[in-house]
Amino acid sequence: MSNLPRAAELILTGFGRYFQCFQLMTQAACGLFEKAQWRMVQELSAQRIDLYKEIVVEISVELSGMAGPDLRQLEFWRALKPIFSRKLIGHDNQEIAETFFNSIFCHQFHHQRIDDSCMFVVADARPTAVISQDIFNRYTIEGSLRTLIHRILADYMASYSCNFRMEDAERDVDNIVKAVKERVLPLIKMQRKNTQIEILKSVFYRNKGAYLVGRIAYASEFIPFVIPLINNERGGVYVDTAIFDSDDVSIIFSFTRSYFMVETPVPSQIVSFLQQLLPNKASAELYNAIGQNKHGKTEFYRSFLQHVKQSDDLFVIAPGIKGMVMSVFTLPSYEIVFKVIKDRFDPPKDMSAETVREKYRLVSHLDRVGRMADTQEYTHFRFPLARFSSELLEELQRVVPSQLVFEGAELVILHLYAERKMIPLNLYLHTASDEQIEDAMDEYGNAIKQIAAANVFPGDMLLKNFGVTRHGRVVFYDYDEICFLTECVFREIPEPQTDEQAMSSTPWYDVGAFDVFPEEFRLFFSGNPKARRAFEKYHSDLYSVVFWRNMQERILAGNVVDIFPYRRKKRFARNGHS
Repeated sequence: MSNLPRAAELILTGFGRYFQCFQLMTQAACGLFEKAQWRMVQELSAQRIDLYKEIVVEISVELSGMAGPDLRQLEFWRALKPIFSRKLIGHDNQEIAETFFNSIFCHQFHHQRIDDSCMFVVADARPTAVISQDIFNRYTIEGSLRTLIHRILADYMASYSCNFRMEDAERDVDNIVKAVKERVLPLIKMQRKNTQIEILKSVFYRNKGAYLVGRIAYASEFIPFVIPLINNERGGVYVDTAIFDSDDVSIIFSFTRSYFMVETPVPSQIVSFLQQLLPNKASAELYNAIGQNKHGKTEFYRSFLQHVKQSDDLFVIAPGIKGMVMSVFTLPSYEIVFKVIKDRFDPPKDMSAETVREKYRLVSHLDRVGRMADTQEYTHFRFPLARFSSELLEELQRVVPSQLVFEGAELVILHLYAERKMIPLNLYLHTASDEQIEDAMDEYGNAIKQIAAANVFPGDMLLKNFGVTRHGRVVFYDYDEICFLTECVFREIPEPQTDEQAMSSTPWYDVGAFDVFPEEFRLFFSGNPKARRAFEKYHSDLYSVVFWRNMQERILAGNVVDIFPYRRKKRFARNGHS
């Protein structure tokens, strides 16, 4: 095993290659925002997701040529891990480099071995990182608030090209100052002289928005301070709103949205800063949010192991109507559900397991517009067998036997998805008040429309396939029947020509594989007339082929819809601008 030092150096070099390419791709987001090249923003985001696996494969091939058959021996990796670990001493991104090492190991063993002696499964105890003041700009608010806001906007606008300007700087400053006076100054009261605004130097780009993300620090407390900037596509930028509420910021960093393009020379520093604003947000979700989703998976798995160790409840079948494609289970004390593709699908589902996997991979690359849950894919996921309820174990053995491997005290599930837990919309409606039903149905319609605007047709839009988040947002999470909206053929149901046709219990007309009849959407509310009335109050246009065909035309014309992670009522007025 004389190649061990060279192997460790190669893996570290590979990580450096990945991280540099990741940052270069991320840096391109600024120029695309300036030029309003929205389709290219989405394409770049998808390419960046694929980058990690591409470089893992490249390094694995190089490593194979260097180490030969030793690479398939666990002894090689047990000896390699401490050598690699020593190379990371003082490294700014030690935790992400360890995840890269894990990925190389898992690629060699096809994810069939999870062994802390060979890889970094359990995180070493490390002191809490001190957030470097180099990552943010600091401003005091002792003097004129108006002058301060002008200065902040000018500082960040200076990072753009000289041809870029504020659409109406005075208006935007007025709006921000008014919002600060109404929503912030009453909170800090007599602490104003000791209050500072700290804004991350890196701008957060996603889709058609650029976000200044910071905080107002006073008396050891923090108030979020987020400024979304929008390109008006005429050479100017404007401030869309100002956000000071933790729940609103949590939605911006939601698991239902695409990953940000944000320069992060030291991602852990950005994550630590964000966690002070969002203490209830898991570090895994924040790593995901800034595009380090592979390390997000590592953080999730570590938190899962820790939670299992500290809890004693049993894994059970997830509440709700059982699906025809997935078996879903959860740990009641944990905010995650696990989804396993069934060995056989109940009629009328007619697809393969690989087709389902491809649908889920597709969603990971799409603009999720805040309406589709981020789902993490795992292979050979290990659970303590004793923690499974007898009912769940019986179901898994009945519907997914090919995915189960029993190894002593552990149950290994060969392939599954982990997803944030939500209340299924159909269950939520059972106990909802009239006001909550109306809000949920408005949200449900908005979710369908916004997903459609992202060129996604959900396929099966039954209420059970949507969930309600803790913020009351309705989110889609069942992807086995999704397709691109532009692939669909939206049709009206033909008028029957005979009594026999009118009485037929099955369609008497031809139905193509991609045909969709929006009139049939009324059936989704079977047995819940109150929900149907609320839905039709806001979204009856979804029953019409006109809506869907118009949406297709907009997408084919290259339009990228404006969908931002805050309510329309929170947006600043723009005095007639559109």
